[in-house]
Amino acid sequence: MSDVITQHNLFRPTRSKAETKADITDNTARAIIDAEAASREAKTARLRKARLEQEERAAAVPAPAKQRRTKTAAPRRARSST
Repeated sequence: MSDVITQHNLFRPTRSKAETKADITDNTARAIIDAEAASREAKTARLRKARLEQEERAAAVPAPAKQRRTKTAAPRRARSST
């Protein structure tokens, strides 16, 4: 027990008002950014899941056979009488 108890090693140093406000702002900003990132990731996952389900449904339904288009005859031109 060679350590002498003093005010400096017994209590934590108090922060100044500027540091405290900066910490509050920093923590708030980080919380907002983290919430936005989580929201963006959730939306991406939801949209990816919906796209995959839509692709599965589209693959399950056979595509209708394409109809062949017939070429229409070019309109006949009148012959000149010369």
